[in-house]
Amino acid sequence: MYEALKLCGGVIEKLEKAGVKPTDHKYVALFDDYRRAKQRGEKISYIVLCLAQRYNMSERNVYEVVKRLGSDCKSASL
Repeated sequence: MYEALKLCGGVIEKLEKAGVKPTDHKYVALFDDYRRAKQRGEKISYIVLCLAQRYNMSERNVYEVVKRLGSDCKSASL
């Protein structure tokens, strides 16, 4: 663990300053699916329902992930 943190510590620190949660990497595929569905013109409530079922999570959590990953990094970032 020490070696991994030593190797990636700088990147992790910058991501943390940018407001990225350590577990957000799990939701990249979900957010990609959301963006594709939105580009096709599907309604947001329908997209969220489908993603909640596909990724086995609550609709509220999908909304939170989409909001977080769709936001800009904090101004004090990178």
